[in-house]
Amino acid sequence: MSALGNLVQPKDDILRTMGRIYHYRMTTTSGGNLSIREPNGDVWITPAGLDKGGLRREDIVCVKAEGSILGAHKPSSEFPFHQAVYERRPDIRALVHAHPVALVAFSICGQAPDTQLLHQARHVCGEVGFAAYALPGSQALAERVGEAFAKGGHCVIMESHGVVAGGETLQQAFQRFETLEFTAKTIIKARTLGKVNYLSREQIELPRRSFRPLPAFEHGGAGSREAELRRQLCDFVRRGYQQRLLISTEGSFSARLDAESFLITPYRVDRNTVDPDDIVLVRGGAAERGKSPSRASRNHGAIYQRHPDIQAIVNAYTVNATAFSVSGTELDSRTIPESFLFLREIALIPFGVQFRDPAGLAERVSRRRPIALLENDGVLVCGSSVLDAFDRLEVLEATAEAVINARHLGKITLMSDQATAELERVFAVAD
Repeated sequence: MSALGNLVQPKDDILRTMGRIYHYRMTTTSGGNLSIREPNGDVWITPAGLDKGGLRREDIVCVKAEGSILGAHKPSSEFPFHQAVYERRPDIRALVHAHPVALVAFSICGQAPDTQLLHQARHVCGEVGFAAYALPGSQALAERVGEAFAKGGHCVIMESHGVVAGGETLQQAFQRFETLEFTAKTIIKARTLGKVNYLSREQIELPRRSFRPLPAFEHGGAGSREAELRRQLCDFVRRGYQQRLLISTEGSFSARLDAESFLITPYRVDRNTVDPDDIVLVRGGAAERGKSPSRASRNHGAIYQRHPDIQAIVNAYTVNATAFSVSGTELDSRTIPESFLFLREIALIPFGVQFRDPAGLAERVSRRRPIALLENDGVLVCGSSVLDAFDRLEVLEATAEAVINARHLGKITLMSDQATAELERVFAVAD
C-alpha cells in the first residue's frame, strides 16, 4: 500500500500525475520531479534526465530509507530538497516540483502569488512561501527549500526556478500546485485589465460560515433520462477540465431533471475523473443520502426555481473570465456576433451574494443575462441544455481572452447598436 492510503502503487501514482502535468503543459520534457514518501521512510521519485512525456513504470526510482537506490536510473538531481522537506515536515508525504509558466514568471520576479485572490485558492494552498535562489541540486537549495517549508506552508516559490507543492498525498500536492498556477495566471491576466482586488480574511471565511448542508433523502434509483443526464454532465465536466475551463477541485455543473429536481456535480471530487455515480440528485431542497453535492447547490436550486426556461448551470474558474471578476472590469459581449448572441448582457455580482442570498443571485440572471461574473469567485453560466451551457462557457472564456489580448493592440471597437439590433432580428433573440 502506498502513502496515499489506498491500493494505488507509488509508481503508478507518480506516472499518472506526471502525465497530467506534462499533458497540460505545466512542465517541460526535462523539467520537474515528483516524489512520494512511504511510512517506512522509502522515497519514490522520478528519475534524472528522462523524458517527462514518456516515462514508464519501470523508470520510477526508489531511494530506500537507509540510502540504497532501487531502479534502472539515478533519482532526480533535486532529490536533496525533497529529502530536506520530508525531514522537516513529517505531515508531508508527497511533493510536486515543476516549471509552470505563470509561477515561473512570479519566481523570476522574486514574488509569490497572493492566494487571497480567491477563497478556494486560500483554503487549498494557504500562504505561499519563498526560497531564495541556489544552484539546482545543491545542498544550499535543499536547505533553503526545507527551511521555507519548516515555516508551515504547503507551497513554496523557488526564486528563478519554479515551484514546489506538498501534501499528505500526491493528489493533494497536485491540487495545490494546479490551483496555485491557476491563481498566478489569473493575477497576471487581471493586471492587464487594471487593479487586482483581493479578499479580506473575513471574506475568505464567509463561504465556510455561510454553508449549510442540505438534508438527505433516500434515492430510489435512476430512470433512463436521469442516467443520460448523469452521463452528459460527466462528459462535459471532463471536457471542461481537459480544456482548462475547470480545475480539479473547483467548478460545478448541474442539469434540471424535472420541476422539483436537478443533478449536480459532487463536492471536491476530481473533475478529471468524475463518473455518473458521483453525480448527486437534489430533490425538493434535499440531496440523495450518502453524497455531498457541490456547495453551489442552493444557488442552482434558486435559479431553477425562478427560471423554468433554464435547464443547466455551470460555475467555473476560467482564467480570462475570472480575471475580469477579480478586477471588477466590465466584460462587454459586443465584440463579434457569436459573443453577442451567446453572452448577451453580462452581470457582475458583488462578492458574498452567492453565499448569503441565493434568491438574490437568481434575480440577477435571466435569458437576457445568462452570464454572471462572480466577484473574486469565477463565473456562472446558464443554458437551455447541458450543451448550451457548456457552449456559452467556451464562448465566454474565448471572448474574455480576445478582449485581454486586444488591449495590447489598441482601442477596442465594439459592435454598433444597429449591428446588434440586426443580429437580434435575424436570429430571433428573445428576452
